[in-house]
Amino acid sequence: MSDVGDSRQFQRGGTPPAAASALPRAIADHLGSHDVARVIYGAIIGLALVVALERHPPTASATAAAILATALAVGLAEMYSEFVGTEARERRHIRHTELRGLATDALAVAVGAGFPAVFFILAALRVIDVGPAFTLAKWSGLGLICVYGFLAARLAGFRVGGAILHAAAVGAIGGVLIALKALLH
Repeated sequence: MSDVGDSRQFQRGGTPPAAASALPRAIADHLGSHDVARVIYGAIIGLALVVALERHPPTASATAAAILATALAVGLAEMYSEFVGTEARERRHIRHTELRGLATDALAVAVGAGFPAVFFILAALRVIDVGPAFTLAKWSGLGLICVYGFLAARLAGFRVGGAILHAAAVGAIGGVLIALKALLH
């Protein structure tokens, strides 16, 4: 069976392809979840905010607070929109038991959006300067998007060279999205 066929079987709960079996179980489980899309979406929002704030940088503390507040707002917006969307689509009330899943999904978006705050918290604590905090926030976020692209391609059956090209393309698209979001802020 081909790598692509193995990947489809893994998604349905079958035997994992070689690329997946080489990953630690927690990472493989994460990559098989819907959280990946939400973390990437959040990361794009967080990076766009970082790029926008860099033009006229506030203090490290104010930058961290802005990023964390944005992450909270985006996470709550994700939860609210899924809540209302589910009620509209399924024409029923959300069950109390479903709220945990909505909150988990929202948390993935908030983590992706809020991650760059780590560097500004370090800058506020004077572990690093604000300039390098902006640099680290941008490059680590874009790197995260590229790593997800690479791993997704490997799990989809691409060979290493193809996965690298896929990661570069995903990174370029992520970079364009970040630039567009930054222009709109």
